[in-house]
Amino acid sequence: MSAVRRVAFVSPRFAQGSAIGGAETLLRALALRAQSAGREVVFLTTCATDHVSWRNAVPEGRRTIDGLAVHFFPVNADRDASRFLRLQQRIGRGQRLSETQEADWLRHNVNSDALAAWLSANAANLDRVVAGPYLFGVVHQAAGALPDRTLLLPCLHDEPFAYLRATRDLFGRVRGFVFNSEPERDLARRLFGLAPDDGRVVGIGLEPRPPADRTAFPSKRGLQAPYLMYAGRREPLKGTPLLVDYFGAFRKRTGRDLRLVLAGSGAVDVPRELKPHVLDVGFLTEEEKNEAMAGALAFCHPSVNESLSIVLLEAWLNETPALVHAGSEVMRHLCRRANGGLWFGSYPEFEESLIVMLDRPETRRDMGRRGRSYVLQEYNWPTVEAHLLAALDA
Repeated sequence: MSAVRRVAFVSPRFAQGSAIGGAETLLRALALRAQSAGREVVFLTTCATDHVSWRNAVPEGRRTIDGLAVHFFPVNADRDASRFLRLQQRIGRGQRLSETQEADWLRHNVNSDALAAWLSANAANLDRVVAGPYLFGVVHQAAGALPDRTLLLPCLHDEPFAYLRATRDLFGRVRGFVFNSEPERDLARRLFGLAPDDGRVVGIGLEPRPPADRTAFPSKRGLQAPYLMYAGRREPLKGTPLLVDYFGAFRKRTGRDLRLVLAGSGAVDVPRELKPHVLDVGFLTEEEKNEAMAGALAFCHPSVNESLSIVLLEAWLNETPALVHAGSEVMRHLCRRANGGLWFGSYPEFEESLIVMLDRPETRRDMGRRGRSYVLQEYNWPTVEAHLLAALDA
């Protein structure tokens, strides 16, 4: 097995400023790590920053960011965003599309013909292409341009989009796969009949650091009561409406003075009677985010659509236990492996889990410590880098 030298990473957005998502953060981190390991790396992305409109917002062209060569390409100007969203919503509701409608969904997706043309023109100078996530047109275009050299980083969930013809075609076209977790890999094998050696679990590395000061955030924000925290995109697919609903029910049923802290982007619909008890902090600096995690009773991740959760790993680094949705096989797997949290599949389980966190502080602290130990052991950069380089060279 010889080492490949020249690698292009492809992502619909580049993780910087407000354009930050888990997949984009992961691809950027892996690109930087591959470069630090001596590989020649370029990063290809679009000029979009907003994950809803996908308008071209930054200038196209090549720039060097943190030592990484990043090429920005425009999203196709002829995409019909309204048509795309209508089809996207139908797929999300589980409605089956015709072959023509699926083709329309892909045609009006987030595509960049300029990015695909660059890949084709520079094929002789590339040994591997790492592209993801699977839902985006630019990823399908990358796989179409250099299928025999493309490793798909799918960020796959058991969701209606995974059952599209276009998705099956994509998984059948590429050279191999980079998975975030064992449950994601196992799902891909079940859905697409992959061979055991078709992909490797890589994940992401986190820099080891001591837990943040758990008193700093509550002190700065004037929080006297314990609080539950969520960080990330606030939208139905991430489960935030469910979290707000369950939080309100918990306060009403138990009379316990628990607060909810929400960090990240997106609108949050909070009932008027709950607003005094919900603190929406929006985007936080890394320092503030870690302090908020460290001070939380628990970090709650209500999403069922995850292939990995960087924010969950970050919460564990701060010795904060997790409370996750049982509908996510990946999140249950992580909590079980780490022994670092609890999971709920219904409101009664949510309530019971929070009461355990509130009334059994030593149990809660022990879960947080175990979570931190798990991250330090499994998600350190030397381990992840070895998996990444093995995937590139396979």
